[in-house]
Amino acid sequence: MRSWIEVSRSAIRDNYRAVRAAVESSIEVMPVVKADAYRHGAEEVSKILEAEGARWLAVSNTEEGIALRQSGIGARILVMADYLPENRAFFADFSLTPVIHSLVDAAAAQVPYHLKVDSGMGRLGVRESAEEISRAVRGTPIEGLMTHFASAANYESKQTEAQIARFDAIRKLISTQYVHLSSTIPIAYRRTEAWGNIVRPGHAIFGYVSPARGDAPANALRVRPALTWKATVLSVKDVEADALIGYGGMFRTPKPMRIAILAAGYADGIPHRLSNRGKVLANGRKLPILGAVSMDLTTIEAGDLRVGDAVTLLGQGNDAQEMARAAGTISYDVLCGIRARVKRIYVD
Repeated sequence: MRSWIEVSRSAIRDNYRAVRAAVESSIEVMPVVKADAYRHGAEEVSKILEAEGARWLAVSNTEEGIALRQSGIGARILVMADYLPENRAFFADFSLTPVIHSLVDAAAAQVPYHLKVDSGMGRLGVRESAEEISRAVRGTPIEGLMTHFASAANYESKQTEAQIARFDAIRKLISTQYVHLSSTIPIAYRRTEAWGNIVRPGHAIFGYVSPARGDAPANALRVRPALTWKATVLSVKDVEADALIGYGGMFRTPKPMRIAILAAGYADGIPHRLSNRGKVLANGRKLPILGAVSMDLTTIEAGDLRVGDAVTLLGQGNDAQEMARAAGTISYDVLCGIRARVKRIYVD
């Protein structure tokens, strides 16, 4: 194979169990499996999570929810960002639960729904006063009330406290079966006042907790990356000193060097910004990327590599957070950026 990812079923199970153990037994854990489970494979990951006892899953759109239903998933599925008119029939047809973001839509809702409050994120959600929201949803099939934090990891800011206060003012006027505010960060850093009776871990299920800023409590969540990404060495060659490598001659060899060409590039999801700055893992060593990342190929220092060897792009010692720092982005972007043409393999 040219390039492939290996997803550890045991890591997914262990990470879910870590979240489950971190919160009270009365709190539901709703893993977020949107964006193809952050490219880990939504159907397979959802089956693992459902077998572990997850009674709720969250996706972004109706297509994702329908795909899970058609694969045999029986858990409740919350569709967080797709209450478009042309898709509304699917919620009843496939037993999906919509998140509604406007009071007009809430008043017309025909299925149980969760209402999202824009408590300060400035994205989806209702922004009306607590009294207006309470009046508008009275008599509707509202089942849950939710919000989403903008700066949960930033303990130098009071934005999260302000969001909780705004949400709580609305919550006092509306009685719902489910209340949820927290994704991975408030779980890991134990903002227990923001847990409600459902938490929505995404990043943690796949083995990551973003670092906090400021005077934060210790991270109480121990998880491990579930995904390893590898690529095959297509060619190894010796080049002379002062040779130019790749598009634009971005790298000039300072001495005679041995280089290796990997069967993966930015069309597979390696960020182009790793050109001349990223690293890969091979035989216990970190080897630098030389020159520009191409569409289908990436050049690295060869070390003792040979044609056919596997090189680790993401994995233990070089995870998505490290790659993200080198590329000037975030680990979510690195994981979700792995393209569909990269073959996925599940391992125990």
